[in-house]
Amino acid sequence: MTGALLLVLQALIYFVTMAAVFHSRHRFGIGIFVCVLGVMHFLETYLAAVFFVQLPFGLISPGSTVMFSGKLLMFLLLYIKEDAETVRQPIYGLLIGNCLMVALALILRLYGDVAEMPGYQPDLTFLDDMGVLMVWGTALLFLDSIALILIYEKLGQRIANTLFKRIFLSATLVLTFDQLMFFLGLHLVSGVPISALYGGWIAKMAAAALYSAMLVIYLRYVETRPALAGPEPLLKVFDRLTFRHRYEDLLEKTGKDTLTGTSDRGHFEAVAQSLIDRPLADRKPVSMLMIDIDHFKSINDQYGHVTGDKVLKDVARALDGALRSGDRLFRYGGEEFVAICQDLNAGDATILAERLRAAVASMTLAEPGLSTTVSIGVTTARSGPVSVEQMIRDADTWLYRAKRLGRNRVESPVIA
Repeated sequence: MTGALLLVLQALIYFVTMAAVFHSRHRFGIGIFVCVLGVMHFLETYLAAVFFVQLPFGLISPGSTVMFSGKLLMFLLLYIKEDAETVRQPIYGLLIGNCLMVALALILRLYGDVAEMPGYQPDLTFLDDMGVLMVWGTALLFLDSIALILIYEKLGQRIANTLFKRIFLSATLVLTFDQLMFFLGLHLVSGVPISALYGGWIAKMAAAALYSAMLVIYLRYVETRPALAGPEPLLKVFDRLTFRHRYEDLLEKTGKDTLTGTSDRGHFEAVAQSLIDRPLADRKPVSMLMIDIDHFKSINDQYGHVTGDKVLKDVARALDGALRSGDRLFRYGGEEFVAICQDLNAGDATILAERLRAAVASMTLAEPGLSTTVSIGVTTARSGPVSVEQMIRDADTWLYRAKRLGRNRVESPVIA
């Protein structure tokens, strides 16, 4: 078998296998896909260091050309079909795992009297070299993956209608940087000749074209479900990839309504679209409930704003207690709340809304002698894409109908 045919065959087998594992994530979970990526990392680095195919334009390593290039495009696929937070997990996992491997190998050197085995001797020098290359390669992978996603998003603002060009250009730019940097480490550790630099670069450009074409075919004809969300600002993508804990802390501090303890309007605007997109991408329904406290202005006028604040707290507590554990409740503004309920069809959403209405009507308020009720409008989306603005408009329409028909009631397409 010729060297070029060997590399193409490997690339085809790699992509088909990884794409099949990725496609099965909805049935078996994303963990299998991440584990396969991790298992391949040692073989990828080993082949990149010691196994080369001689082609007319230079030395080519299957580990670097086929496996690393393929893995990088798999990270891009993971980002396109999932999100930046998901793709962050295997990148950090590989980096931590390889650092741990080097640390454990260094500890082994503290034991100088290694037992001899017939025909085998531990090659700690080789293990040291492989450890250095794996850590160096994973550090580059960390930078490459972030750069690939950011460039992909940036190119989307200019050539969003040419998916192949968008993927291919992103891959060529990042793989060029990676080839230069990984060859530097490889040359210093293993003494690999310069022909591996330019030969590997040419082969990686060919791999980028092949993988980009296969990725476009997969996205158009196999993975037909819509992506969870549209393009995001680059800084937001970067935050989600690199500083997620700071991002979550900021949301935790700024995303709460100080009076009721529910999530506030700002948090709603930040996460509502993703909460709607996620179940729709899995072909599951999502429902939105618009909830308004009846005659709240008269409570403020008659009893004062201090009492009104107590009523808001009591209503929020009753609503939160009646919702399911995975439902999200937001204070939308004034006396109005919004609940987003994933995996809930129109009929069940109407039943849940009635439960919320009854919970508020029967609760004991902190203010003696006072009672209140709520009106609720319900809307449900069954397939996407659906914007959060459209769902708000639909839920508002049913809420206004509930108020016109006497308040303290639920209105939805099911009831109508």
